[in-house]
Amino acid sequence: MTRPTTVGLFRLPVALLVVVGLGLSACTEAKLAVHMAKKANQTSQPSAGERRINAERVRQASLRPYTINGVRYFPEEDPDYDETGLASWYGEQFHGRPTATGEIFDMNRVSAAHKTLPLPATVEVTNLENGRVLTVRVNDRGPFVRGRIIDLSRRAAQLLGFEKQGVARVRVRLNPSEADDFVMRPAKITTAEQKSVTAAPRSSVKVAALPPPGDQPGTAAVEKSTPQVKVPAAPVVRRSAVPPVTRPVGATRLFVQAGAFTSYENALRLKSRLSGVGDTQISHVLINGRDWFRVRVGPMDDVAIADRMLESVLASGSDDARIIVE
Repeated sequence: MTRPTTVGLFRLPVALLVVVGLGLSACTEAKLAVHMAKKANQTSQPSAGERRINAERVRQASLRPYTINGVRYFPEEDPDYDETGLASWYGEQFHGRPTATGEIFDMNRVSAAHKTLPLPATVEVTNLENGRVLTVRVNDRGPFVRGRIIDLSRRAAQLLGFEKQGVARVRVRLNPSEADDFVMRPAKITTAEQKSVTAAPRSSVKVAALPPPGDQPGTAAVEKSTPQVKVPAAPVVRRSAVPPVTRPVGATRLFVQAGAFTSYENALRLKSRLSGVGDTQISHVLINGRDWFRVRVGPMDDVAIADRMLESVLASGSDDARIIVE
C-alpha cells in the first residue's frame, strides 16, 4: 500500500484556493465595472446648474433676428404678451424632426410654435369659440403664414377642440392672472407695436385647463407655409390631466387691423387709402393714459373671408396688417 506523499496531500487544497481566488477576482472586477458604469452615468448627466446655463444659452440664441421666406422676424422679451388672433396646427409632416430648441417634435404631445416669443416659453391658449383653455410649452418657430399667431401640435389642437376645422380663434398670453375673466378690455400697445404703429386688440378670459378628450377620428389639413397635406388620425396619447373646467365665451368677430396711431390725422389718411378695399373704421382706445386710433377693416364672421381681406390690405401697402379677434 502506497502512502500519499506530502505533495499529494496539498495538491487538492491548492487547486481549491486557486479556484476561489479566481472567483473572488472575477466578483471584484464585476463590482468595479458596475461602480465605474454608475460613476460614468452620473458624470454624463448635467447638473442643475449646467441645465440652467444650457437653457439660458438656448433662450439667448432664440432672441436673434431671423429671416423666413423673405420676411425678417425680431424675437423679443415680452412679459406682458397677450394677443388674440387665429391659431393653426401642425402634425405628421414635421413629426420626429428637430424644433428650434433642438428638441424632437412629437405631434402627440402638447407643444407650440411662435414667431417672436423667447424659446422655450409657456403660454396659455384659450379657444374663444368653445372656452377651452390649455397651458402649452412653446419650443419652435412658426407659423410662417400671415394671419396666424400660433401653431399648435396636433395633440394641443385636439385638446382645444379644433383639430377637424384646422383653424381656431384664440387668445394667447404669457403670465395669465387668476383675476381675469371674459370681459373684453382695450388692447395694450407694446414697444414693438409702437415702432410699427400697429396693435392688436386683446380680450380677457379666465384660466381653465382641460382633460384629454376622447379619440377624434378623421383627417385634417395641416396649415403651414409648405403645401397642405392630409394627416391621418393618430392614436391619442392619454396623460394625467386636471379636472375638466370650461368657461362660457361670447360671440367673436374678425377684423383686419391695418394700423394704430397716436395721431387721428394719420389714422384718417390710412382709412382713406383703404376705402376701396372694404368697410374701414377708426376706433379709439385709451391705453396707459394715451390715445390710440386703430384702423380696421371688418367685422367679418368667416376665416376665409378674413384671409382674403388680409391679403388685400397687405397688397395696399400696410405691411404690418394682421387678423385680430374681438
